Amino acid sequence: MRPSETSRQRYHIGMTTVPHRSPNAIELRGITKRFPLVLANDNISMTVKWGSVHALCGENGAGKSTLMKILYGMQPPTSGDILVDGQATLLHDPKDAIALGIGMVHQHFMLVEPLTVTENVILGSEPTSGTSIDYAGARKRVAQLIQQFGFDLNPDAKIQDLPLGLQQKVEILKTLYRGARILILDEPTAVLTPSETDELFDFLKNNYAKSGNSVIFISHKLHEVLHISDEISVIRDGKMIGTIPTQGATTETLARMMVGREVVLRVQKGEAHPQDVALDVQDVVVAGSHDKPAVDHVSFQVRAGEIVGIAGVEGNGQSELVEAITGLHPYSGKITYLGRQAHGSKAVGLAGVSHVPEDRNERGLVLDMTTAENFILGEQDRAPFAGTLGFLDLEKIEANARQLSETFDVRPRSSTLAAGRYSGGNAQKIIVAREMRKDPKILVASQPTRGVDIGAIEFIHGQIVKARDQGLAVLLISADLGEVMNLADRILVMYEGKIAGEVLAKDATETQLGLMMTGSAPAVPAAPDSNHPAAIE
Repeated sequence: MRPSETSRQRYHIGMTTVPHRSPNAIELRGITKRFPLVLANDNISMTVKWGSVHALCGENGAGKSTLMKILYGMQPPTSGDILVDGQATLLHDPKDAIALGIGMVHQHFMLVEPLTVTENVILGSEPTSGTSIDYAGARKRVAQLIQQFGFDLNPDAKIQDLPLGLQQKVEILKTLYRGARILILDEPTAVLTPSETDELFDFLKNNYAKSGNSVIFISHKLHEVLHISDEISVIRDGKMIGTIPTQGATTETLARMMVGREVVLRVQKGEAHPQDVALDVQDVVVAGSHDKPAVDHVSFQVRAGEIVGIAGVEGNGQSELVEAITGLHPYSGKITYLGRQAHGSKAVGLAGVSHVPEDRNERGLVLDMTTAENFILGEQDRAPFAGTLGFLDLEKIEANARQLSETFDVRPRSSTLAAGRYSGGNAQKIIVAREMRKDPKILVASQPTRGVDIGAIEFIHGQIVKARDQGLAVLLISADLGEVMNLADRILVMYEGKIAGEVLAKDATETQLGLMMTGSAPAVPAAPDSNHPAAIE
């Protein structure tokens, strides 16, 4: 059935308490979704209780996103039933879901930056007074919601002036304004600092859910899942593996359920033994927008045999810095690779630099090309894959694809499959395999495990540590603070285009790094020791 006008009125702005018909906010019964050649959801059943935070976990391609799109009315199920507050319903589109009190906050914000908080919140649901928008009334309602839920927001502030943590609160506020009592959050902490994450969790657990509402929390970060949730459901290969109470669960338990085998979650690495400076970045400036540089006089060094991590909230110059280092963006200042300067991506590559880009689809792969062809990108015009006349050696290209697919466990093992057909984890393995095959001296790895499942994360982390132990200088850029802390030997923090500070990873704390990421803490210099020789000028 389509939601009635009565149900639309039940979840009215203001979040007044409404008696529940059922103890369960959501019941999914036997949900199956078939696409051509793919069974995305296979007879999935799941129950979400009122007043709880219910986590949904699974590897990439497990079927989480498809299931949530069905619940939010974005896709119809092939078969199965959806019950909201005990009542069976058909969701034809997101308007039906919103009418039943279901809201969804997507991983990528959908805000109009020049508009105010109030204007963004009411966009598409503008209240009217006669023939005009009742902006004063809307602002009053938005202000009431801000006060009710303890958000540190100004209804008149422009989105472009807000940090990412507050922008996410505006996204949540949009769903609350429309009366959401069931909130779906997709990877909500991907762009948040630790303190912003803590604030979000406090709101979800101690305010929103405690008021009788429900949250479905989707995340790859298992420690966050264990911290925030009451129950956890795990999907693998389109099937529901099980739902367990959070109390008593461990990251190892969840990883085993997600992957189907034991997974080493802690990065296994010994002490670093840094040698000579391999990458030297001195006083680099990259132009930005609004007459403010994206990278503002940044200097640092990376030595052979060490991993230097760069942490920071996204949008603080990390991407532009990587593009300057890898020859993709003009800059002022000086960058040397093994003591030599190089300009342009090809020259930088020939200088011994390999690059794992942050966006694998835009910069790392040609999606329509085969696995074998993607394995030789950047080397397709020279030996061993091309002869003196420029003709490709197809046998060597095929042999290279077979070897790398085996060594780096790329599945399925196919040299002819288009790169766009692989899961995120296997696509990332293709890039890592290609860049490591080049025998580089410097590895720049930007967001190397973004959107990658646990099994692939374990493998890629192992390859990065292996590169360090083989004497490579590794520059790691990641928005995942846990990844930086686990992998890096030294950590630099970027804030507003500058290096806000440096710490030895063994001495770093999440709180300290989180404060530095927001410009709220003084830098704590990393003291040289026997494993970290003084900089060579």
